[in-house]
Amino acid sequence: MSRSLPCSRHLQLRAERFLPGGVDSPVRAFRAVGGDPPFVTHAEGAYLFDADGNRYLDFFGSWGPMVLGHAFPPVVEAIQAAAARGASFGASIAAEADLAELVTRCFPSVEKLRFVSSGTEACMSAIRLARGFTGRNFVVKFEGCYHGHSDAMLVKAGSGVATLGIPGSAGVPAETAMHTLALPFNDLEAVRAVFAARPDQIACVIVEPVVGNAGTIPPAAGYLQGLREITARHGALLILDEVMTGFRLSLGGAQQVYGINPDLTTLGKIIGGGLPCGAFGGRADVMEFLAPLGPVYQAGTLSGNPLAMAAGIATLRHLISHEEELYSGLEQTTEIIAEGVGRVAKEVGIPITVNRVGSMFTWFFTDQPVTDFSSAASSDTVSFGRFHRAMLDAGVWLPPSQYEAAFVSTAHGQAEVGKVLEAARHALA
Repeated sequence: MSRSLPCSRHLQLRAERFLPGGVDSPVRAFRAVGGDPPFVTHAEGAYLFDADGNRYLDFFGSWGPMVLGHAFPPVVEAIQAAAARGASFGASIAAEADLAELVTRCFPSVEKLRFVSSGTEACMSAIRLARGFTGRNFVVKFEGCYHGHSDAMLVKAGSGVATLGIPGSAGVPAETAMHTLALPFNDLEAVRAVFAARPDQIACVIVEPVVGNAGTIPPAAGYLQGLREITARHGALLILDEVMTGFRLSLGGAQQVYGINPDLTTLGKIIGGGLPCGAFGGRADVMEFLAPLGPVYQAGTLSGNPLAMAAGIATLRHLISHEEELYSGLEQTTEIIAEGVGRVAKEVGIPITVNRVGSMFTWFFTDQPVTDFSSAASSDTVSFGRFHRAMLDAGVWLPPSQYEAAFVSTAHGQAEVGKVLEAARHALA
């Protein structure tokens, strides 16, 4: 497919007059992979369409939430019906408890929850709650894990921070960052050591159970169970950041897959059906430390927005009613795609490590296992950028960073499998 970008290029230059870098989120600028970012006009099923009339097979799915594909009819209908009744009230609606009931049914560890408008808000609020509940200040996170852009979480974060090659962010005071302890992922000894050094000072450990913001990195056998044991022994809370994995890896997220019972869970992406929505929840005694019941303040004018609640309810109801065939189908399709491209790369002598969990995957351009951010950072990002551009030219849109997970939706069928394998064969050759 030939690709010219007069319209998208024009739109990018226009956007740069008003928006820093022409974008509202840095990775969209394509700085890590080169070339011009296409400007999307609409999407349907597994495809995105740009201002120049090009169609792309989508493998980032709005960064995860489009598990049912774009413009899924029941979700569209739910949003339209909700919008006809009013877009925002700033007051309670029954749909908040309706969606909360669906979430708690699928996540037994979540006894109570609170909706917010983003994953960043969810993680920021969960950490504040953990500090308020324990009376402690320090937070343990892991290098390459991204928990939103709140000040304390931009220490050795993944996602766009890693993509841009910066260790953190200007504007974050050292006094704020000093209470964040960043450790290597998949290293329990490092966790034991930091708790030994600060046995009564750590409020919580927050972790992506499957890292998705340094590329896809699964937990080592026993790693999450070790985090659960260490935090419980020291009176710290364990927070699983399931903003990306929740409802994607299974109805109960990664905690169902790996058999972990966290104190708090953060959710986002899918629970809003593609609209801005997040949530944090967990043990009732911890959640009841939130105002108006407790001393920890958290609020949001648009929290529980009626459009997001309607989209989330429609999405989760479909996932629940089609659980078995939906998740087994996602697993099978993703395995064929991820491993198939890996085999093509091997045939032509290009070193690629394939990491996959459920319908999340990453092709790392390295011949070494990728088990943490350090090993992910050893990948050949220049080769990934060339691969990304070649795939885009062939009509396949991958995440524009080596450090971002790719996603498959239920709209990816046999035709889409064939398309990506053929595109990869030409790109890698």
